Amino acid sequence: MTQQPAAPIAHGGALSEAIAKYGGTASEWLDLSTGISPFSLPLPEISADSWRRLPEQSEVRRVCELAMRHYGGSVVPIAVPGTQAAIQLLPFLTPNASEVAVVSPTYGEYEQAFRRMDMEVDPIDALDGATVTRASVAVLANPNNPDGRETPRDDIFGFVRAQRHRLVIIDEAFADMRQDLTMVGAAGMEPNLLVMRSFGKFFGLAGLRLGFVFAEPALAKILSDRLGPWAVSGPALAIAAHAFSRRDLVNELRNKLDKAHAMTRSALKMASVPIVGETALFFYCEVGDGAAVRDLLASHKVLVRAFEHSPSRIRIGLVPDELSAVRLRETLRLARPQAS
Repeated sequence: MTQQPAAPIAHGGALSEAIAKYGGTASEWLDLSTGISPFSLPLPEISADSWRRLPEQSEVRRVCELAMRHYGGSVVPIAVPGTQAAIQLLPFLTPNASEVAVVSPTYGEYEQAFRRMDMEVDPIDALDGATVTRASVAVLANPNNPDGRETPRDDIFGFVRAQRHRLVIIDEAFADMRQDLTMVGAAGMEPNLLVMRSFGKFFGLAGLRLGFVFAEPALAKILSDRLGPWAVSGPALAIAAHAFSRRDLVNELRNKLDKAHAMTRSALKMASVPIVGETALFFYCEVGDGAAVRDLLASHKVLVRAFEHSPSRIRIGLVPDELSAVRLRETLRLARPQAS
């Protein structure tokens, strides 16, 4: 298998680039370009040992067991330094695969990871036997990024059980507020199913770089071996243990996200911006010319995402407060000519 170089993909959160182009300081910008919670879980006091020592395997095991209970898993997951790290390793799970089906458009790093290893990627519309024909691997983000599409759990179950010869990879980075969609409980029970969960998006701690992968032991071992020892830092483990042990803080965060979601929706509605998709952490909107609207908003120091695959649409993250909601609403109103 030959690793091929690939051009980097543009992602949200490139605030320094926006500042270089449009000016201002970070505090002057309203960054709505990511699907990361605008609220962070209160951090615990972290012991000096967490910084000084390498993590013990017992610490890793304890946090993974807490993650299993938190996410509703049936097997203990493996901890990864962000699900992006796991995506880079997915091709090694099926090294003899020549074709991978990816429900698209979606997060671009899946395609990059497989193409980098000389695998053909087939963009498909839905996860079903009619669209996945030759591929030995199928990838689905549920809910999907960036359009928020949801695939019912029963549909995924049906596909997984009817397609035993295919590895099915489900990315649930945006499923924290949608327990009815998650396949975590089936991962490990179904040998051809792997489910990834992101820690940082829901908890507002993306900089921590932490995620969890649920899979049957043979698949989990391949990832673990590829990651090597001490893949996750001691402070990350301490923060995750704190988060998974404090249901009160988790519920408080859920309530804050619900309110922020409602504020953002109201701002979009009052600005007459059509919502064509959403998750608990972002909205996908029709604006006519996504790049032009993105640039106009950036000129007013409001950062959102535009997409080459869907040039008429933008993705907008959640506002953290009422003042930001008003700012978003009024700035979007300036963009109406580009949206018409």
